[in-house]
Amino acid sequence: MTAILGHFINGQSVADNARTQDVYNPSTGAVSKQVALASKATVEEAIAAAQAAFPAWRNEPVIKRARVMFKFKELLEANRDHICKLIGEEHGKILHDAAGELQRGIENVEYACAAPEFLKGEYSKNVGPGIDSWSEFQPLGVVAGITPFNFPAMVPLWMFPMAIVCGNCFVLKPSERNPSASLYLAELLKQAGLPDGVFNVVNGDKEAVDTLLTDPRVQAVSFVGSTPIARYIYATATANGKRCQALGGAKNHAIVMPDADLDNVVNSLLGAAFGSSGERCMALSVAVAVGDEIADRLVAQIGAAAAKLKVGAYSNTDNDFGPVITAAHKAKVEGYIQSAEEQGATIVVDGRGLKPEGYENGFFVGATLIDRVTPDMVSYQEEIFGPVLQVVRVQTMHEAMELINNHLYGNGTCIYTRDGEAARYFSDHIQVGMVGINIPLPVPVSYHSFGGWKQSLFGDLYAYGPDGARFYTRRKTITQRWPTSEVREGAQFSMPTLG
Repeated sequence: MTAILGHFINGQSVADNARTQDVYNPSTGAVSKQVALASKATVEEAIAAAQAAFPAWRNEPVIKRARVMFKFKELLEANRDHICKLIGEEHGKILHDAAGELQRGIENVEYACAAPEFLKGEYSKNVGPGIDSWSEFQPLGVVAGITPFNFPAMVPLWMFPMAIVCGNCFVLKPSERNPSASLYLAELLKQAGLPDGVFNVVNGDKEAVDTLLTDPRVQAVSFVGSTPIARYIYATATANGKRCQALGGAKNHAIVMPDADLDNVVNSLLGAAFGSSGERCMALSVAVAVGDEIADRLVAQIGAAAAKLKVGAYSNTDNDFGPVITAAHKAKVEGYIQSAEEQGATIVVDGRGLKPEGYENGFFVGATLIDRVTPDMVSYQEEIFGPVLQVVRVQTMHEAMELINNHLYGNGTCIYTRDGEAARYFSDHIQVGMVGINIPLPVPVSYHSFGGWKQSLFGDLYAYGPDGARFYTRRKTITQRWPTSEVREGAQFSMPTLG
């Protein structure tokens, strides 16, 4: 009998099996388990548990909250192999890639451990005669996170460690396509000493999401996913009076200048375009070659290398990448390849129809390289989210930058060049939130913050890092004066000043 995964509410597993959905092993194409889809009442139960736990948790000394995170970090490291196996079974990414995902998540837990430092606030003595003023950063209350399938451990770890260490209580709604990692993280938090109710996990679909977006007890919502859903999340959450950060889709370009170190470019683009089957919001999906000479060399070298990449099951670490998440997504990715072909692009390496031996029913798309793509093509305009690299040819750097600046998305980009002046000009004038110079995936480290521009981010604050601390707290400024027997003032009707 297929196991049914439930929810984690108030420190224990909760079943709500009226509606369920299949969870697949993408490598085999077989159903591995089922997940319960939470009803409105179940989500409200999780919110109520978080609300009940909040008064005590917010008053817990920040150093004690940080100690829970220290212990949680140790448990993540001790259980690394098991977490990576859960990711591989339900997402399909190769174990070495899953280990990299988890490590980036752990780094965010490490940053959260510094809460006693970054929550200290500010203090000014004698801002006026006998008047002191200070600010402090107070938690919001119950906050929620809605996370995508492509990073089932890392993206939740962007959110709840910071929220919890700041004194909030959290309700996580992970992707229903791969829920096991989040449920296991909840168990590790309990082992780390987190009080019941502070962290809760509800699995579900739109019914669960809409409950979180509209319930007045939820003060803030963080989301990572596609742009259409991010727009809906942001509009609905803010209309219901909530703080919201909603990170959307991407179409990340790499400009390849004529003076670039081509061997470095090829190796960088192979990993950045095809790693994790291209299912990354920071995947490099477009190479913009400046000049036909560099374009011809680039296409020849990447084509030869891409054709040799190993694609297969998550458990074989000799593989470079694994399947995409579902059969429907496989069909969608292959549809974009067909669209590019029909609109006149050249398919240099075709990953359609891939069936690795022993895994013929898996959801595999091989590395695909498409040359002579133009901006009017659907495959260029939209996010493919698969192992597909497209090459656009231009004649100047300004042409390349114009393409990027005019695109709907503004998540990540990079330039390959030996010219410092060109790199500086690019980084100053490109309309994108995260920029790499000879770096293919400019994902900020945990003590900076992650976020794009344009239709890649809805909201004012980025994810994790310093912006994460600000998102999950609100500033309160207090000004005080204690009257003394020596000083007595009459009523003042003009605006107080320091003059």
